[in-house]
Amino acid sequence: MKPIRLISGVLTVGFWTLMSRILGVLREVLILAFIGPGPVMDAFVAAFRLPNMFRRFFAEGAFNASFVPMFSKRLQAEDNATGFANQALSGLAFVLLILSAVAMVFMPALVWLTAGGFVGDVRFDLTVDYGRIVFPYILLISLTALFSGVLNATGRFAAAAAAPVFLNIFVCISMIWAARTGGEVILWLVWTIPLAGFAQLALVWVAADRAGIHLRPSRPRWTPEMKRLVVVAIPAALAGGVMQINLLVGQQVASHFEKAVGWLYAADRLYQLPLGVVGIAVGIVLLPDLSRRLTAQDDSGAKHAFSRAGELSLALTVPAAVALVVIPLPLVSVLFERGATGADDSAAIAVAVAIYGLGLPAFVLQKVLQPLFFAREDTKSPFRYAVWAMIVNAAVAVGLAPVIGWIAPAIATTLAGWVMVWMLAQGGRKLGDVARFDDQFRRRIWRVCLASAVMGGVLWLSTVVLGPFLAMSGVRFIALAALIAIGMVSYAITGQLIGAFSLREFRSAFRRGQA
Repeated sequence: MKPIRLISGVLTVGFWTLMSRILGVLREVLILAFIGPGPVMDAFVAAFRLPNMFRRFFAEGAFNASFVPMFSKRLQAEDNATGFANQALSGLAFVLLILSAVAMVFMPALVWLTAGGFVGDVRFDLTVDYGRIVFPYILLISLTALFSGVLNATGRFAAAAAAPVFLNIFVCISMIWAARTGGEVILWLVWTIPLAGFAQLALVWVAADRAGIHLRPSRPRWTPEMKRLVVVAIPAALAGGVMQINLLVGQQVASHFEKAVGWLYAADRLYQLPLGVVGIAVGIVLLPDLSRRLTAQDDSGAKHAFSRAGELSLALTVPAAVALVVIPLPLVSVLFERGATGADDSAAIAVAVAIYGLGLPAFVLQKVLQPLFFAREDTKSPFRYAVWAMIVNAAVAVGLAPVIGWIAPAIATTLAGWVMVWMLAQGGRKLGDVARFDDQFRRRIWRVCLASAVMGGVLWLSTVVLGPFLAMSGVRFIALAALIAIGMVSYAITGQLIGAFSLREFRSAFRRGQA
């Protein structure tokens, strides 16, 4: 893969991820409007987080970090890559079937472990009921992640990136249908999630077949290849598990405050929009690219790919972070304040959005730095760093909660994110020159920060002018769109003028990447 294809791949994944995240925001708009912050929404958030937690533990953590590099190297060497993927598919499906069965039986214990503040009120029983409905989603979405990894390793990013769109389309349609027909929205919501999982799996399975990679589950077998995969995957799974522990610590703290679980979840959805579009897209494309380059001993190409990924990530992320910090309330009030969600809810969510915004560059940089280790099949180092980040997160969240209340988990998440980046950067120095950003990155990054600061000032002034329109029903969406457009244009013009980036380079990269 040429460096120019890296940018094209990021744009492809970024586009579909953007579609998914926009629909994800629409999903939260509907949930907040039809259900609203309160016991039912808290229960849904806690229940839905269970399969997502284990998905990131097994699929995104272990398989993106271990399976993708190993599959990519076999693909590059034409060493029976399909047979290896078939073995991995069978083993993963077997483990997940057992996990799902155990979780269904012991769901009350899982809820107690992840949302202890619910014990003794209606939220606990609701979470148990919803959890048993949505938990099988882990099997479907984890197998989807494996097929997605296969497609990404072959340079086919579109189908894998488009799969998450199905969940949000199905969920949004089901909630609207329930609201219009008088059905119980929450039940339509939870039952639609496993149905969407089948659709996501079908999409990537068909795409893999069309790409000539025919994977079929069979009886699991313990082979030397699977032993090596597990040895590499366990630290990666633990690292992914540590990050999920951070989320669970935050949820445990928030569960002791009324509506806090729902507030933090809504704020999380907003900062996940740029994180998904940029950070996850870069990580998905960069890992197989680095794996192939390092296998071919192309260190200069690997450094170039790493530097351009970092440059593109921060050029798109820093302005997004500034916007989340400068205009959180207009974003939240226009998007979420309706139906069962009031002005007090918007104010609380906006505070969390601003705090998460301060950590957004760190969350994205993690996605750029981790592939340096994973491409070398080094999953132990990121695990060690993640443990330290977990300790920081737990200490801050639990320690500050009695003093500042429900917002402590958001502060802890942001601080732990920067601690993780610092440790990844320090550890990366041992990997040689490949892990150091090049001169072009260093020349441009401070200009990106300056252009973002200018954009922040423009946004603040524009908010003063557009403030009355942002509060007017019927025109507030137009006013918010105008505010976002003003910010984007001011950043693009300033960045171009001071040399933060070249719009011509992006256009040329996209055209050549599509060729």
